[in-house]
Amino acid sequence: MGTLDFAIMAAFAWMALFLIMTFAWAVQQKTGNSGWVDVSWTFGTGGVAFIASVAPSGADPWPLWRQIAVAALTACWCLRLGLHIASRTRAIADDPRYRQLINEWGEDAARRMFWFLQSQAAVGALLALSIGLAARNPDPALRIQDIVGIAILLGAIVGETVADRQLLRFTSNPANKNAVCDVGLWRWSRHPNYFFEWLSWTSYPLIAIDLAGHHPYGWLSVGAPVCMFWVLVHVSGIPPLEAHMLRSRGDAFRAYQKRTRPFIPLPKF
Repeated sequence: MGTLDFAIMAAFAWMALFLIMTFAWAVQQKTGNSGWVDVSWTFGTGGVAFIASVAPSGADPWPLWRQIAVAALTACWCLRLGLHIASRTRAIADDPRYRQLINEWGEDAARRMFWFLQSQAAVGALLALSIGLAARNPDPALRIQDIVGIAILLGAIVGETVADRQLLRFTSNPANKNAVCDVGLWRWSRHPNYFFEWLSWTSYPLIAIDLAGHHPYGWLSVGAPVCMFWVLVHVSGIPPLEAHMLRSRGDAFRAYQKRTRPFIPLPKF
């Protein structure tokens, strides 16, 4: 993959996500439901990544099977997560994480929300670029690391689906109103869905990196899992959600924090 191809793909990803998240900001301003932000981000990132995966180039002959495989995996991730978030958003008036930010920002909320969503656009562009780099690995062979990467991604999608369904089943039961979900995967992790979401992004570097040195840009795909871990664990994932849970569940959630790991679903000894 040449420098020009890489630059074009990076510019396309950033400009497309900039426009998509500008649209998401407009929808949030009009509807007042910030839950549509995550819907727009998921479908936007997945759509841009899909295009980056399958777009042809006259400069480098990439293996068609690799482009199709990466694009198909991306579509599976995007559709599964996007439809789940859309279904959840239709049932709520607003996302409590974003609502808390809006309340804190006060009269400057509209401007700050716009730039906050543009920071999400930058993250989405990085992730889409990582997927595009995986699709453009020139090695025609199906390698062990490709198989491992595909297995991790499929396993992560299944794990996140299981976690989401367990949470939905728990919260749909009227007897669990104002209770803390601690069943299934949620008994081992306070955020198993976030863990599996992060895990899915570790698959693309495995597919993108060419140890023989024929695809040097592939190493940049490592930025995807690093960035996603930072976002989920330290920025817009766990911190605001746990702050909301502490406000709404109080001591019950504090006890849950003490007995359950925050991220990796493992028993806490």
